[in-house]
Amino acid sequence: MIRTRDLQTSYGATTLSFADVDWPQGSTALLRGSSGSGKSTWLSLVSGLKPTAAGTLTVAGQAIQGLNASQADAFRAKHVALLPQNLQLFDALNVADNMRLAQWAAGVPQSPQAMQAALSALGVAELQARLPHQLSGGQAQRVALARALLLKPQVLLADEPTASLDDANAALAIAALLQAQAASQATLVIATHDTRVAVALARAHRLVFELNLSS
Repeated sequence: MIRTRDLQTSYGATTLSFADVDWPQGSTALLRGSSGSGKSTWLSLVSGLKPTAAGTLTVAGQAIQGLNASQADAFRAKHVALLPQNLQLFDALNVADNMRLAQWAAGVPQSPQAMQAALSALGVAELQARLPHQLSGGQAQRVALARALLLKPQVLLADEPTASLDDANAALAIAALLQAQAASQATLVIATHDTRVAVALARAHRLVFELNLSS
């Protein structure tokens, strides 16, 4: 779940304010707005990467605004999967080691079985020995989703996941996100200005909450 009240953050002398949301656990939400409207900033606040300047922010039952940097890092590793436009796969590590690193960072026991299941669920189990530069864009995206699925996050945040993708690959990306969400009953938030995302969610018969940052 994600609940905000009077949420604000600052960039120097500039203050950004956001409308309140109250999204239950397991829900699907669209964060809409043009480039530069604050979508990535909102995701950074919810994931604990950026501190709040005012207001309250509760994610998966945890008050985020009261956490220091190390506490926010620990909470995010265990409960929140953030998929930025840059998928943040470590170039020097193969797919399997990228997955193992995620388990280590979250402080969970190493589980080859869980890793295999997560990769298999997204059709990339045969890629474990490859380095990120040896993956196609779609493969890298599915590996990143498998890494998120591995930790069974309570909140899954995706920043412009269909940017620069053609229609076929955009459909695959959205389907993978919904699959990852269903596996852990996560609250899914997709930040996008791509109308194809809303169409795909409607076709999947999803009840979708919305926050429009351009209004």
